[in-house]
Amino acid sequence: MDKFNYLTKNKKLLTLNCGSSSIKYSLWVIPEYKMFCNGIIDRINSDNSKIVFNTNHGINFEHNVRIESYMHAINLVLNVLIDPKNRVLKSLSEVDAVVHRVVHGGLKFRNSTIINNVVLKEIENLINIAPLHNPHNLLGIKSVMKAIPSIPQIAVFDTAFFSNMPPHTHIYGVPYEWFDKYGIRKYGFHGSSHLYVSRRASVMLGKEPSKTSIIVLHIGNGVSITAIKNGIAYDQSMGFTPLEGAIMGTRCGDIDPSIPLYVMEKEGLTARDMFLILNKKSGILGITGRYSDRRDLVEAVQTGDEKARLALDLECYRLKKYIGAYFAALGTLDAIVFTAGVGEHSSIHREKVCRNLRELGIELDKQKNEQAIGEIEQDISSQDSRIRIFVIPTREELVLIEDAFAILKGNYTDPDSFKYTFQERNFSASIQN
Repeated sequence: MDKFNYLTKNKKLLTLNCGSSSIKYSLWVIPEYKMFCNGIIDRINSDNSKIVFNTNHGINFEHNVRIESYMHAINLVLNVLIDPKNRVLKSLSEVDAVVHRVVHGGLKFRNSTIINNVVLKEIENLINIAPLHNPHNLLGIKSVMKAIPSIPQIAVFDTAFFSNMPPHTHIYGVPYEWFDKYGIRKYGFHGSSHLYVSRRASVMLGKEPSKTSIIVLHIGNGVSITAIKNGIAYDQSMGFTPLEGAIMGTRCGDIDPSIPLYVMEKEGLTARDMFLILNKKSGILGITGRYSDRRDLVEAVQTGDEKARLALDLECYRLKKYIGAYFAALGTLDAIVFTAGVGEHSSIHREKVCRNLRELGIELDKQKNEQAIGEIEQDISSQDSRIRIFVIPTREELVLIEDAFAILKGNYTDPDSFKYTFQERNFSASIQN
């Protein structure tokens, strides 16, 4: 079958971005790159769970709803698409392909690929090093397989954008045979987000990606910082797993590796016990004992909660240190970009991270920063700032759709032959400059 002809008439692609506490979804018509509807299931397994649904024909709503499990959330997404009142789909059979963000692709998946049983098994094998994400990614894939078994599904891997990092930035100071035997290296995560916002930053700078050096701070429940040199990922804060790097909602980030060993011996904990503590009971939650969502954290700071203030100070201090380190690693810097839920909406995080960086040529405009809350790309740097400071809403679904389109119109029977093309182009044609 000619895969390009497959897409010469309007086809519908559904994206599912299954994160650790939310599911973002969108339905697209291609090859026009027209988004028909989108939304989010937010705060899964919380008393404040909600569903947001928006269309381009005027049907929009936001409902608080108790979501008791991740599978419940997936089914809620599929059901809202076929609800007759929403005028989106008559049935799920109208969907021509589903595109999934998959967090960890390991060494095997350096490119996006059609999902088959072999791919599914490899994603499952990587659960032990991406325990907060790959299981949810698998749930999304398997739910679609059950609901619409006949359509193709495509995996776009977070780790693909970082597959070309130089060895001196991705190899650890441990026995090299661990890399050969177990694939232990820095992989990097949130790749679709870092790719998208770095390309948009290049457009805002008026420069080619191949001539730009950028530090992107993706700050959400998970947090990652990427140093991008000449348009290519050079280093990233997350590592072999998404546990390394900045302090996060429930993850510890960088710590002395002796700490887990010491506490395990003192308290008689197993490796699995410690694994769960570091991934699900640490970070902002571990410090405050109550909060992981930064909206709750900032509210608590404003009411005088000292542990919340400590957690906020720690988080912003660590982010600031990464900026300094990556500035030194890159040797030159054109822009700093804040993105994802916290990066886009929390002016206090941005202000604290950029405070006292004037000597590096980084100076934030306080008024612009406080007003930069929304879905608009904004420059919040002061007039005197040598390095630009941007707030760029991430649009990971555009990367997913771009890769899916490229695969479906080409020879997707051989995933290894497909090049991760989005990485090589300045994607700006389908969005406003």
